[in-house]
Amino acid sequence: MDGDFRTSFVRDPATLKHCPALVLNADFRPLSYYPLSLWPWQEAIKAAVLDRVTILTEYDTTVRSQRTEFRLPSVVVLKEFVQPQKRVAFTRFNLFLRDEFCCQYCGSRGDLTFDHVIPRSRGGITSWENVVAACSPCNLHKGNKTLKQSGLHLRRPARAPTPEEMQAHGRRFPPGHLHESWMDYLYWDTELDA
Repeated sequence: MDGDFRTSFVRDPATLKHCPALVLNADFRPLSYYPLSLWPWQEAIKAAVLDRVTILTEYDTTVRSQRTEFRLPSVVVLKEFVQPQKRVAFTRFNLFLRDEFCCQYCGSRGDLTFDHVIPRSRGGITSWENVVAACSPCNLHKGNKTLKQSGLHLRRPARAPTPEEMQAHGRRFPPGHLHESWMDYLYWDTELDA
């Protein structure tokens, strides 16, 4: 029975989400806000044993090896500073995050796709400066027309975001689950008590 449990636990990625550890850089800031820098508890324990992190807080849950019992880390801080990325990768997710998960034509949220401002059929390229998040109705309305021909207007110009802007945007979209032990290390855009 124990062997079956361990095998199913390792093979089922959903179970790895239990008791994740928030990973902070050596400056005590999360490596990233969106997605939030989290490690499965196994990686956090491995890093602690290899002396790569310091454990700041722990869950009440424990696991045992043959010789030792470990409380699962809840927040860990890297011992060496990791330089933030100098550029933001051009991915669908990052594009939606740059545009704050809303259509750049009408401002709606929901069923998003992306649109080439200058259509590819008219020589437009796939780049930060020419692609925006768009809802399906606006994307269909625009089709392969220019902005002027379609009568649509961009809410803001399309451009490559900086890593700092992406971190700021990420702080506006906290994930669904935030463990209480993480709150002292996360700075979401919430109103502070006076």
